[in-house]
Amino acid sequence: MLAYQQAWNAGYIWDDDKYVTENHLLTAPDGLKRIWFSRDSPSQYFPLVYTTFRIEHAIWGLNATGYHWVNILLHALNALLVWKLLQRLALPGAWLAAALFALHPVNVESVAWITERKNVLMGVFFLLSVLAWLRFIEGAAADRRRYYALALLLYALSLFSKTTACTMPAALLLILWLRRMPITAARIAQVTPFLVLGFAMGLLTMWWERHIQGTQGEWFAMGPIERVLVASRAIWFYGSKLIWPADLAFSYPKWDISASDPADYVWLLITLAAAASIYFARRFVGRGVEVAAIYYVAMLSPMLGLIMLYTFRYTYVADHYQYLATVGPLALLAAFFAALARRFGRAHKPAAHTIVAVALLLPLGLRTWQQCAIYKDEETLWRATIDVNPGSWMAYNNLGIIQLRRGEIESAIAQFIKALEIDPAYAEAHYNLGNALVRNNAAEQAIPRYTQAIELNPRIIGAYVNLATVLLQRGRAVEAVPHLQSAAEIAPDNPTVRALLGAVLAASGRFTEAIEHLRAAAEADSTSPDVRNDLGNALLELGRNEEAIASFEAALRIQPDNAEAYYNLANALLASRRLEDAVVAYRRAAELRPDYVPARNNLANTLVQLGRLDDAIAEYETALAIRPKYAAAHKNLAHALRRAGRFEDAARHAQLAAELDAQSGGSSRR
Repeated sequence: MLAYQQAWNAGYIWDDDKYVTENHLLTAPDGLKRIWFSRDSPSQYFPLVYTTFRIEHAIWGLNATGYHWVNILLHALNALLVWKLLQRLALPGAWLAAALFALHPVNVESVAWITERKNVLMGVFFLLSVLAWLRFIEGAAADRRRYYALALLLYALSLFSKTTACTMPAALLLILWLRRMPITAARIAQVTPFLVLGFAMGLLTMWWERHIQGTQGEWFAMGPIERVLVASRAIWFYGSKLIWPADLAFSYPKWDISASDPADYVWLLITLAAAASIYFARRFVGRGVEVAAIYYVAMLSPMLGLIMLYTFRYTYVADHYQYLATVGPLALLAAFFAALARRFGRAHKPAAHTIVAVALLLPLGLRTWQQCAIYKDEETLWRATIDVNPGSWMAYNNLGIIQLRRGEIESAIAQFIKALEIDPAYAEAHYNLGNALVRNNAAEQAIPRYTQAIELNPRIIGAYVNLATVLLQRGRAVEAVPHLQSAAEIAPDNPTVRALLGAVLAASGRFTEAIEHLRAAAEADSTSPDVRNDLGNALLELGRNEEAIASFEAALRIQPDNAEAYYNLANALLASRRLEDAVVAYRRAAELRPDYVPARNNLANTLVQLGRLDDAIAEYETALAIRPKYAAAHKNLAHALRRAGRFEDAARHAQLAAELDAQSGGSSRR
């Protein structure tokens, strides 16, 4: 716990917003159902992880401390389960292996990063499942069926936490082999349900990565040879960080791998040589080394590059990829030191164990404490990443986003430009640079940036929306519409896109098309009164008055004090000749916004139609007291005064209306 002290009160970083702070599934009434039975999750299919976040959100809201503590406690539980598992396997130094796992700095990323709840939660159910499997293969016959079912259930829960748990069947077979239990057809049949579950979840993950996450394009266009070369190099990279955890980074440099470069085959040759050495040495060192090596590679296998992941666009390796995999080498290391302590410390066995433990655990604990510091907040994280990996275009981009959020526009622009100097094809940096230029009153320069972002990554919806917004501000609505239509095709359920497109089409007089998009926006966003206002106005323009009234009433159910919705409702009621109802709605709009002159003017017009001239004249006068140069009100008041027989006053207001019209170059409207 003390080693993770600097993570106790850390904040949110990188994609924690997607998982927690901006995850609508944590608060939506139907969120739990959608977490488990829809494709609405903001990242991969991790239903159990989102469920825990939803529960925590209900308890302590967005207080990051709570989420961090849950991660730390889950990691501590995993360390205890590692100790229990290794003890059950009768491995020497089980407690030391568990302590090494608990304190090793490469595991900080899995613990101090809230999003990596996936790892620590998966670890709990994975280890519990393996323990249940041990009870199944070694327990009394009467209990075996129960423990087998429990192992399978716990395995499913681990898969629902993170699909990398699909490697468990390999661990189960390794346990049989380590225990020198025959791997018979019956045993394989017992492992088969685990294989089927893991394979099914693996296929789902691969499909999700490609079709939902967008893991395709030049970033991921690697042939099978390059993937093998990446995998072989990654194994040794992870091993090196496990042995010497220096220069740990949130994002490591991405390797340039080429099947035509002989140098890239070195790691593959070393891997093959190491595998052969371990195989032939097993008669001298026993099965432990072989089991640890196979377990390590098997647990890493989903993350080695053989299967493309979205994060491989940034780097092929990450500390959190080897979270549970570390148990194998650390158990082997602990067994080795336990053997040394037994051999050389027979006379002073407790002291020997203490010396070994302190020599190993104290430096690791201190290094873990130091590593936790970089997770204090996003800015600290990205600056630390740049210190270790100055070529991290992602870090420069994300640092720029933070500075832009703080209003440090010039600094943000410099960070985005730096990111693009490193990787000119980084679409997100073009997009963010465009946003910064708009904030810097250089919107015209932002247009090519947004365009470039769209060309490089057509899935950046914000680029379409912001480009269209800039064009609209310059009166180039005709150019804006195709960009919004493209965005609507890519993200048909995005209410912001559909609402803006609908509003632009309505402003262009294309009301039928506008209604289609505004209806879609209203269905996608049940909380927006503005969308229902715009939809009602479009319906009203087409004479579909009853539908318009229903839309405005829906807006008022969402926001009962929305003056504009009352005004629009009154217009629709007036168009339906429901004059008394229109008067009530206009009055309510004026009550909510006393300076709402158009509402008072239309209220007065309606009162004139009802023959209530005195009330109408009073409303016109109130409107003109608020806005003395409102030509339409002067003209309408003149009309009401004539009907009331006050011809001199009528002439005066008619003259004022004419003068105001002449000044504005237009004509007043009722």
